[in-house]
Amino acid sequence: MSSKRLYTIVKTFLQFGLDEILPKKYLPWYVKIARNCLFWLRNKHSDKTQAQRFRLAIESLGPVFVKFGQMLSTRRDLLPDDFARELALLQDKVPAFSGEEAEKIIIAAIGAELFTEQFKDFELTPLASASIAQVHTATMLQPNGEQEVVLKVLRPNIEKTILADIDVMSVFAKIVARWLPDGKRLRPVEVVGEYKKTIIEELDLNREASNAIQLKRNFSQGHDSDNVLYVPEVYSEYCSKNVMVMERIYGIGVGEIETLQAKNVDMKLLAERGVEVFFTQVFRDSFFHADMHPGNVFVDATTPADPTWIAIDCGIVGTLNREDKRYLAENFVAFFNRDYRKVAQLHVDSGWVPSNTSVDEFEFAIRTVCEPIFNKPLSEISFGQVLVNLFNTARRFNMEVQPQLVLLQKTLLYIEGLGRQLYPALDLWQTAKPFLENWVKEQMGVKAVFNKIKDNLPFWNEKLPEIPDLVYDYLKTNREAQRQQLVALQQMQLQQQQNNKQKTILIVIATLAICLTISFT
Repeated sequence: MSSKRLYTIVKTFLQFGLDEILPKKYLPWYVKIARNCLFWLRNKHSDKTQAQRFRLAIESLGPVFVKFGQMLSTRRDLLPDDFARELALLQDKVPAFSGEEAEKIIIAAIGAELFTEQFKDFELTPLASASIAQVHTATMLQPNGEQEVVLKVLRPNIEKTILADIDVMSVFAKIVARWLPDGKRLRPVEVVGEYKKTIIEELDLNREASNAIQLKRNFSQGHDSDNVLYVPEVYSEYCSKNVMVMERIYGIGVGEIETLQAKNVDMKLLAERGVEVFFTQVFRDSFFHADMHPGNVFVDATTPADPTWIAIDCGIVGTLNREDKRYLAENFVAFFNRDYRKVAQLHVDSGWVPSNTSVDEFEFAIRTVCEPIFNKPLSEISFGQVLVNLFNTARRFNMEVQPQLVLLQKTLLYIEGLGRQLYPALDLWQTAKPFLENWVKEQMGVKAVFNKIKDNLPFWNEKLPEIPDLVYDYLKTNREAQRQQLVALQQMQLQQQQNNKQKTILIVIATLAICLTISFT
């Protein structure tokens, strides 16, 4: 990190008055002196709230900080509401880099000859520009005709910039952790670490391409729910670490409510399908798109009465193992039924909280947090906020951070926010409950046993002819083992007999010696 960049970041923070967030009474004397020495860097935005200044400072610092602000906006368990609301306003519309430079990067990745032969009408002006990459449109020539595509290109030197800025973020995170009263609770060092891991994964477009292919396959296998989500086709033969080629889609941004309403889209069905998309990804496929903010989600309104969700930008995905899925589903169902005892016990059984946790105390803490929520009508309850409250309560009982659950929480907050925006009366609880109850039955009932046997039939069918030989080998080996044990036992008995004889002879000799001694005395 250059001293110039560090000075720019400090200057921005001070000119937006972010030093005021740190209470002066907690600052050591040398920090106060250092702040006074920078007398020319005064707060120029004192007419705005702290939350507004924080958001504006992040915007002015560029793509890396903008992306960090977006991620931070989903951590409502860590931020005050006003800060979370302000950070949610951050958009991916950042200044683009030149189209000529983008074209050079694409040609270097694909090859000049192949680019000239396969692509035409390449548009130098980007279709959209985000914090890490931007996309350009083109027409790709194929044997069966032409295909409109978009080419996603990483920003030049973005990895170097990101790593340098993250180093500075880490320094500020340590300062906040040490001097802010809520520093330990906010866990800024861990948050920056989580952000670093996430954003580094986004810097490999090969990873994003494979994620998109997997997600598309999951929703293209003939299931009843597979018409609810569409993922654009990825042309992996043209993809590389910094270039990705995929089908161009035409949809309506999920945030364009007035446009959707003007087209008479069934908003209730669209909102319910959003919930279905989320729970299908999590519990059926164990593979979910973890960055479904409005910029990455569109609606195919070709048939207004049968709308379809469209997802792009699969750089961040989450997974759950079988045990996490089962415990999570049972937790949700227990919440629906307000069975806090079971929620507490499930957290202990899953290992999310220490095994020595008092289930009674944990149950009481959960009840204290959740009962006031359930006094509201179901349609007014934020399902995502309930999950946040649960994790906050569990954290007080030394619940370890579960990265897969953080991504899940973030995605659920996105989906619920989009659903309520589309259809304010959305009752996410009632929409999700039947799905989860059926899933739990399928995983734990007779059907689950039957499915497990059916899944293992190919294995047993392959091993069945070998069973007689395996049984014979086992009996033969067992017989030989028994014979060896018998021989060893006989040898032990002989050895024992010999030892006994030696002891007897020694006793006799000793007795004679004693008798002789007595007779001569």
